[in-house]
Amino acid sequence: MRKLTIAVAATVMMAGPALAGDAEAGKGKSMMCGACHGAAGISAVPTYPNLAGQKEAYLTKQLKDFKTGTRNDPTMKGMVASLTDTDMADLAAYYASLK
Repeated sequence: MRKLTIAVAATVMMAGPALAGDAEAGKGKSMMCGACHGAAGISAVPTYPNLAGQKEAYLTKQLKDFKTGTRNDPTMKGMVASLTDTDMADLAAYYASLK
């Protein structure tokens, strides 16, 4: 029984993000992001990464890592401080939807 429980848990974890974002909602929340990462997710500044076309799960993880301090960047820490899990998922869905 324990092996079955572990197998089910592993399958669920690999299935994808638990909270799929809403790209349209993310677009509305992306104004501050666009200042550094570009209005369409393509940065004009070489030191700021492009967000357009990145995988949704990757973007969500990075935002959460900035919020928890797993990734340390003072600017991003301030940017994500007030974001909820839903906000992060929505932003990730939006940028993932861009080409």
